[in-house]
Amino acid sequence: MQAKALKGFKDILPDEVHLWQRIEVTARDIFRRFGFLEIRVPVLEQTGLFVRSIGEDTDIVEKEMYTFSDRNGDSVTMRPEGTAPVLRAFVEHALHLKNKVARLYTIGPMFRHERPQKGRLRQFHQMSVEVLGAAEPAVDAELMAMAHMILAELGVTASLEVNSLGCPDCRPAYNKALVDFLQSRRERLCDDCRRRLEKNPLRVLDCKNKACRAEVEESPAITDYLCGSCADHFSAVQKGLLAMEVPYSLNRFMVRGLDYYRKTTFELVTDQLGAQSAVGAGGRYDGLVESLGGAKNTPGIGFAIGMERLVLLLAAKEQGQPGGIDLFIAGLGEEAVDYGFRLQQGLRALGTSCLMDPAAAGLKSQMKQAGRARAAFTLIIGEDELATGQAILRNMADGEQRMVPIGADTKEIAAVLAAEIQRGV
Repeated sequence: MQAKALKGFKDILPDEVHLWQRIEVTARDIFRRFGFLEIRVPVLEQTGLFVRSIGEDTDIVEKEMYTFSDRNGDSVTMRPEGTAPVLRAFVEHALHLKNKVARLYTIGPMFRHERPQKGRLRQFHQMSVEVLGAAEPAVDAELMAMAHMILAELGVTASLEVNSLGCPDCRPAYNKALVDFLQSRRERLCDDCRRRLEKNPLRVLDCKNKACRAEVEESPAITDYLCGSCADHFSAVQKGLLAMEVPYSLNRFMVRGLDYYRKTTFELVTDQLGAQSAVGAGGRYDGLVESLGGAKNTPGIGFAIGMERLVLLLAAKEQGQPGGIDLFIAGLGEEAVDYGFRLQQGLRALGTSCLMDPAAAGLKSQMKQAGRARAAFTLIIGEDELATGQAILRNMADGEQRMVPIGADTKEIAAVLAAEIQRGV
């Protein structure tokens, strides 16, 4: 029997790792610019953490979590999202005592047992960002601007959609209006939505069933039921986005899939991934820290960006072409190979990525290897080149060749070659 990865779990192969690295490097740099610090949290947590935070009646808790009993009989869960573990760590280690406002991010795998789709696997990776201790609407706008900047600097086009879910003071009136509206359409809703109508009517707006979406098209808008405080907050958020020149649109159907959201919610969506249009999403969750045992009235807001979907978008832009190395050294003959091995060590020490063929195959074979390695340049060294002290440097993009000096002092030659390669000569 041939070993295979589990359904919904995917190997990240060398041809695409460079895309993951580019995303992480870009994001970490932008997080630094906005004053965020990294936190690394465990993959396993107590199941109760997610039941309390995400919501007992959500699809994630009811259907999708990887939950099991450990050898002590304790119920543990592989994290299905990143916010709850970060907030648990924030409370457990009293991070609010170190900074009035904590700006934290974490990058890593999450796990949900759902139907695998394009850009949506059972093990998936997210960049999760949290701001704890700041209630100002300007922070909401700033966070959305940061998410927008990450995508822009990666060259990914996405639209920002925003909404407000109100608060415990104003949401009950909306829930009643929504239930009254949906009751007359109850028989035309799917089984899940009929159940949601009793337990959590907002979830009906999030249903992906086409028939259900058609039924809620004329439903009342939650923004018409916001209390004065929530309405002022949402207005200020929009003013902040305009001030930072971040384009956005209102989406009154956006409720998100987690129960802890209140006030601002948002999504970054694209039309390039089919049904899985959301690249990133988040919102405000004032009250969640307190529900997990933290200080009362601790505000919070965050977002997550799905890395698999970003990789798909970047790969499409590159037409699947992976990144390559700086230089391939083609050595022809034993002495040339020995010289090349000494030279490549000097190049690597200077930061140049370099490969050789230890089998010293023919030139044609080595040039194919250089192509497969996507080398920017190939240095060809044979007996004649060693005798004349001049090797051939070939630009693999346009095929242009020029002679470059080589000599006994490979460290000196490596420095010259590294400088030329860095200039793209």
